[in-house]
Amino acid sequence: MTESAQTPSFVSPEGRRIAFHLTEGVGPAVVFLGGFKSDMEGTKAIHLEAWAKSAGRAFLRFDYSGHGESGEVFTDGAIGDWFEDACAAIALIDGPVVLVGSSMGGWISLLVSRAMPEKVAGLVTIAAAPDFTEDSMWAGFDEAQKAELAKGQVALPSDYGEPYIITRRLIEEGRQRLVLRDPLPLPFSVRFLQGTADADVEMSVALRLLAHAEGGDMRLTLVDGADHRFSDDDCLALIVTSVEEVLARAG
Repeated sequence: MTESAQTPSFVSPEGRRIAFHLTEGVGPAVVFLGGFKSDMEGTKAIHLEAWAKSAGRAFLRFDYSGHGESGEVFTDGAIGDWFEDACAAIALIDGPVVLVGSSMGGWISLLVSRAMPEKVAGLVTIAAAPDFTEDSMWAGFDEAQKAELAKGQVALPSDYGEPYIITRRLIEEGRQRLVLRDPLPLPFSVRFLQGTADADVEMSVALRLLAHAEGGDMRLTLVDGADHRFSDDDCLALIVTSVEEVLARAG
């Protein structure tokens, strides 16, 4: 384990440097998985960390490769890489975890849940975006964009700053990681959270996920007027309440 700018990091089995912050406490540990091109310094991650410290709860936040303080270049990455990064980060924790996945992190958390259900004690997703590279990006490209992508990459406008550079590898590799096409057992308590004013992930995605996944304790909560950031005081309180409920049911 190394130190970079006072942020601890480790090298994953795939050779990528992953920055993280791990708060010691009782388990199951809560693990926050961030969104596409976001980082572990976001409002939701920091709010959950503060809650975990006050509750004496173990908590992990980390940056995927190509994100935040971790190594690698963003445009070299793909869903599978970030899934591997998440698995490597979760391996830092002994015992079960409760995953909190935001946007793309919702997709990653579902991949983790499918790959290691014995490790996952519960799941909370926030504006989950499963399969977005295929169902949102690729499905939304016009012929000119698809032709541009075939050459290597295409730029998409973003409401969050500079354009997103979408690579051919991101789209093609994402097809190997889809979760809404095959059975998706979630054998633990699950809470899906979704805002009705989300301009990035439509409510139909949340409804499709709820209908597709299989589990004995799954609930979807729609918040009227909440946007994709899902970070105002009420939304943050709902996230904490949902995590506490899943933890309570995890025993």
